Amino acid sequence: MASPPDEDPLRARLDALERQAELGGGPERIAKQHEAGKLTARERLDLLLDPGTFTELDKFVMHRSAEFGMGDKRIPGDGVVTGYGRIDGRQVFVFAQDFTVFGGSLSGAYAQKICKVMDLATRVGAPIIGLNDSGGARIQEGVESLAGYADIFLRNTLASGVVPQISLILGPCAGGAVYSPAITDFIVMTKHTSYMFITGPEVIKAVTHEEVTKEDLGGALAHNQKSGVAHFAAENEQSSILLTRELFSYLPSNNAEDPPVIPCEDDPFRAEESLRTLVPPNPNKPYDIKEVVRAVVDQHHFFEVHEHYARNIVVGFARLNGRPVGVVANQPTVLAGVLDISASVKAARFVRFCDCFNLPLVTFVDVPGFLPGTAQEWGGIITNGAKLLYAFAEATVPKVTVITRKAYGGAYDVMASKHIRADVNYAWPTAEIAVMGPEGAVNIIFRNELAKAPDPAAERARLVSEYREKFANPFKAAELGYVDEVIRPEQTREKLVRALEMLKDKRQENPSRKHGNIPL
Repeated sequence: MASPPDEDPLRARLDALERQAELGGGPERIAKQHEAGKLTARERLDLLLDPGTFTELDKFVMHRSAEFGMGDKRIPGDGVVTGYGRIDGRQVFVFAQDFTVFGGSLSGAYAQKICKVMDLATRVGAPIIGLNDSGGARIQEGVESLAGYADIFLRNTLASGVVPQISLILGPCAGGAVYSPAITDFIVMTKHTSYMFITGPEVIKAVTHEEVTKEDLGGALAHNQKSGVAHFAAENEQSSILLTRELFSYLPSNNAEDPPVIPCEDDPFRAEESLRTLVPPNPNKPYDIKEVVRAVVDQHHFFEVHEHYARNIVVGFARLNGRPVGVVANQPTVLAGVLDISASVKAARFVRFCDCFNLPLVTFVDVPGFLPGTAQEWGGIITNGAKLLYAFAEATVPKVTVITRKAYGGAYDVMASKHIRADVNYAWPTAEIAVMGPEGAVNIIFRNELAKAPDPAAERARLVSEYREKFANPFKAAELGYVDEVIRPEQTREKLVRALEMLKDKRQENPSRKHGNIPL
């Protein structure tokens, strides 16, 4: 049967528009993108999403500006590819900025495309993943571009805690553009090809006379190690995208769902004999808390978050009997595991994410206290330490705590203690739960006696031993019910699995309110 005579020109027009949109800025600009070690927006989406699942929206949208000769420069799609697809069979909404079109700069129409997929994502309860590679606001559009950014920021804020939001920085992200990723839950950067900053090196040099490169100012390692703005630093774009797919596997689609459970091929009651001797007899000798975490989780696999920042605390995802959990753990190998400003903020942010999205929290405690010093006090350790306290206290997801060694002072309270609504608290026999370490306690309690003693050193040693026997162990806390059980280290996996199974239907609500006022 012949096609209607007027159909062929329309089909030809459709085909031409699709080809033009898919070419983006054209072969030359695509070649330059590849020369810079970067993929195109569509190539990135092909890697991120399950094959054949991407459905594009607004493919033919073009900007509306006629100023500065822009009326003659109109490309279908206008520099951003938007739509939805699937990752491991689960629906996700995406936008990928296309640097080959006007340097990926944002126009009013471009912003509307992003806002459309964000609105759909929150409406249907699916995550949002943004692939950022943009020179910033499209200067030719003036305030319309700025308004577009603000429209996106508002949606980031309203979607926060409703659906997971992940940002990949795969090129430049400067000026106002950085605030959208900053509001999202996780930021993934690529080494050597991505950077983020409010003001670039040229402006900094003009205003403050400092000279700095883009990489040193806002590269992947700068934001992973120094500022803590980014959570992951991948070697290249392919690694960034694969990492994002793995991160996604631990997360529910929205705040009303539980995280995805997978079949567990690891014995849930496996005893881990290596833990019997992991904590050194000398309480001042460090050990790697990640060895504890890997020993007890499924397949010994721990997906660490914020690995390079505030390394005195460790956070990340794992599975226990197939169920995803969030892990928070003090790290004795770095600053003896003390809590400082950076560690407190890092952990607080992670705890609040887990609480938003129904991920149980497993906390491993070995903390000698908060870091002393004028820099910490003047930097606001009180307020920042309170953020972590607030986050743990507010969280209503299942919370299971294991004290492996030191739990001293206010840091004991803060690290998911029984007193701030942890559900199950365990301690190893090596746990030391007290106001402070034995040496410091003896120096305060027995100051006068030591001054009068014939042999102060011998008397101090005797008193330290006596104090350690009485208080630097888990049995007093167990006697008071502050620790539910003193367990053998090799039993830790079994105990965690059983506790989380018992808590899987936990429901707890905080008092009705608009929102709390966390000490920001």
